[in-house]
Amino acid sequence: MPLRLPDRLPAIDLLKKENIFVMGDSRAHAQDIRPLRIVILNLMPLKITTETDLIRLLSNTPLQLDISFMKLKSHTPKNTPIEHMMMFYRDFESMRNEKFDGMIVTGAPVEQLEFEDVGYWSEITDIFQWARTHVTSTLYICWAAQAGLYFHYGVPKYPLPKKMFGIFPQLALDSRLPIFRGFDDVFYMPHSRHTELHREDILANPDLTLIADGEESGVSIIMAREGREFFITGHLEYAPDTLDREYRRDKDIRKDVDLPLNYYRHNNPDEGPLVTWRAHANLFYSNWINYYVYQETPYNIDDIK
Repeated sequence: MPLRLPDRLPAIDLLKKENIFVMGDSRAHAQDIRPLRIVILNLMPLKITTETDLIRLLSNTPLQLDISFMKLKSHTPKNTPIEHMMMFYRDFESMRNEKFDGMIVTGAPVEQLEFEDVGYWSEITDIFQWARTHVTSTLYICWAAQAGLYFHYGVPKYPLPKKMFGIFPQLALDSRLPIFRGFDDVFYMPHSRHTELHREDILANPDLTLIADGEESGVSIIMAREGREFFITGHLEYAPDTLDREYRRDKDIRKDVDLPLNYYRHNNPDEGPLVTWRAHANLFYSNWINYYVYQETPYNIDDIK
């Protein structure tokens, strides 16, 4: 698909090598098409890596997408060049009066803090509230999923005795939902987190629908407001080597780091990962764009409410 991205975004060259068709702003402006507007609030430390992972998945649809990147004014990233942030990201305040067909809010490395102790909690909850009237459908990933559920629905998170780290089977609980169109009954999802949600808290709330979970990894996908909100506790967007890089980074600085489960061939890091989640990751994002964004958003974007 033609992905419309800011000119000179590093992900463009990386994805072209994978034969993914992307175009810069200058070429896109010459086409008389109403693209779907997707905004990504990227809270991950390695911004360029996350940009590339998400754009790769968003490319799996024939629709034209106009991708924008949002940043927080109350937080300065430490692992991404300031020049990159200034060139490709905009503060929420400068986007407050705009509307978007879809939004993705990524995870963040703050999950072991209480929500209210996160330095940018006030600003991000302002964004959560804004999204309900300015975005057709929003995906909340990992920590953002826990934060969104806590803010909107009062659902708490709980510390895990041991990090949930690896690739885990998930069961689609209602295969009739469009988000699972083309899915097998069981699919796989990467997880990398120190906290969890409890099924009973989700099931006790009539405004929430648990649509996928795993016997070992627990709650994995929750839907609300008939698909205007999805909360995903894992990382379908992860590239094949993401958990490997995380494992090798952490084992050099801590002694309590276990191998990611169900990830390496023969459980041997030297043999590399066995990728089992990418097909369903592509299906999930293309189904979200098609059934919950494209088919639900008004043609006049200003009519979103």
